Amino acid sequence: MAVDLSPIDESLLATIANMHGMPKGAFNIRRNGELVQRSSSAFIDIETKDDLPGIDIRIKDGTRGETVYIPVIMSQVEMNDVVYNTFYVGEGCDVTIVAGCGIHNSAHQTSQHDGIHEFFVGRGSRIKYEEVHYGEGDPDATRILNPVTEVHLGENAFCEMNMSQLEGVTSTKRETNVDLAEGAKLILAEKMMTTDEQWAESNMRFEMNGEGSSVQVISRSVAKDDSRQVFSPLVVGSAACRGHVQCDSILMGNGQVKSIPAIEARSPEAILMHEAAIGKIAGEQIVKLQTLGLTEEEAEQEILDDFLS
Repeated sequence: MAVDLSPIDESLLATIANMHGMPKGAFNIRRNGELVQRSSSAFIDIETKDDLPGIDIRIKDGTRGETVYIPVIMSQVEMNDVVYNTFYVGEGCDVTIVAGCGIHNSAHQTSQHDGIHEFFVGRGSRIKYEEVHYGEGDPDATRILNPVTEVHLGENAFCEMNMSQLEGVTSTKRETNVDLAEGAKLILAEKMMTTDEQWAESNMRFEMNGEGSSVQVISRSVAKDDSRQVFSPLVVGSAACRGHVQCDSILMGNGQVKSIPAIEARSPEAILMHEAAIGKIAGEQIVKLQTLGLTEEEAEQEILDDFLS
């Protein structure tokens, strides 16, 4: 890379944002609480906030086919990094936003990142939001990630959100809140992996306030060893709308999962559904793959990869 990044930095960026070198177009790379490099484009402006640590990303009306990268990486221990990023997406846009945080902690200490992201999506716009969280380093180190995501979808706007937590995060508390105007649609896929004694909590609230709005939420998680997870998604329908929440979890070892999907109809025209399933990998699945030449460990990994894909 053209800027001064270590091999650890480069590896983190590849894992959380699929970045191999500096991307073209608009991007902002933050490392250990400070700006590394930034670039705006003809249609996307990125500016430092005046009152809070973080950035404002302004996407002009009609911007299509562009990708914005805003990854955060950390390798400094005993650090609590908080950042506030606000996205203003104009009307008639079609863009992709790639975020996420990677923490490398090689000491028996704590590294923490709290990312607060707010999106204002204009009428008729489409956005795809990719967020990956990942931790690595000393197994006895503490890596904490507490993301907050607020999304305001305008009339006939569409948002696809893919939010993943890979291995290595000691604890996380995720807060996601979305409100939808008339005709707005949201598809959210959340994937979570916890091991050892890790803890993960995900609280979601979706407010469908406009007629013809819709929400589809799919949460899939794997809790291994002695890790614990809690999922609390709530879908509220205040108009003629459709909402569906599906939570599926796999338990391995002594893993624990508490799933609390909820729906609230405030209009007789709201159509809302929820479902949840928690269980272990079926033995016949393992046996079937073993007959194809896989070891038990390889069979388990194949099943988990397919489940979280």
